[in-house]
Amino acid sequence: MRRLELALATLAAGIALATPAFAYRPFDGTDGDVADVGEFELEMGPAQYLSAPEGHYLLIPATVLNLGIARGFELVVDFKDFVALRPVQGQQRMRILDTDIFLKSVLRRGTLQGETGVSIALEAGPLLPEIGGTSGFGAEGNLITSYRWDPLSLHLNTAAALNREHNMEAFVSLILEGPHEWRVRPVGEVYTDHDFGNNETKYSALAGAIWQVRDGLALDAAVRYGALPGNNAVEIRFGLTWGVPLWGHPPPETRN
Repeated sequence: MRRLELALATLAAGIALATPAFAYRPFDGTDGDVADVGEFELEMGPAQYLSAPEGHYLLIPATVLNLGIARGFELVVDFKDFVALRPVQGQQRMRILDTDIFLKSVLRRGTLQGETGVSIALEAGPLLPEIGGTSGFGAEGNLITSYRWDPLSLHLNTAAALNREHNMEAFVSLILEGPHEWRVRPVGEVYTDHDFGNNETKYSALAGAIWQVRDGLALDAAVRYGALPGNNAVEIRFGLTWGVPLWGHPPPETRN
C-alpha cells in the first residue's frame, strides 16, 4: 500500500509540473515536431485490445518515451507488450514487440514551431530484437512533413526500413487532425505498409479523438481497422500523453 501511495504521489507531482505537450498517440505515424530541450514525454496505452486472426491480445502497455536532448533533437524509445488472452500455438503468452530507438530531428521549422511554411523532421534509428518475437536487428528512416491551418493539421510520414527479417519495407501514413485549439479534436489516419520480401501490403484506417485535458496532459481514444488479403485486424486504442520538464525550463511563474 505504501508503494502504491508513493507511485500515485509521484504521478500527481509530475502532472502538476507538466509543460505543454500535444498527443501524437493514437497514431502509427508521428508529427514534424520534437520535445523541448529537457522535456520528457510519456505516451502510453495502458491497456489496448487487438483482435487478429491468430488470436486476441491486450497491449499492456504500448509505450513511447520521448526526451528532448538538444534544440531540435529528440530521443525516442518505444515498445509494445503483447499479452495473449488465450494461448496461441507457436507463440509465447507474453511478448515485447516493436522495440526500437530513434533519433528525431527538425530539418525545417514551420507552422508546428510557430513559424511559417511546412515543418519537416527526420526520425531514424535501429530496430531492436524483440522478446518473444523476431530476434534480428533492422533499421528505419522516416521523413515527416507537417502543416497546420486553423481548422486542420496534416502530417505525412514516408518511411523506408530494413526490417528484422532483413526485407525492405516501405510505409506511408497521412494523419488528419481537427482544429488544434479545440479541447477535444477529431483525428484520423490512413496508412499502407509494403513488405517487399514477402510481397505483402497492409492497409489501415484509424478514427478517434484527442482530449487536451490541460497543458502537459492529453487523453486519446481510437479504433483502427487493418487489412491484408484474407487477414483483417481490429484494434481499440486508449491512452495518454504526459509531458514534464526535467531540466532547462524556468519555473512556471517566470515563463513568458
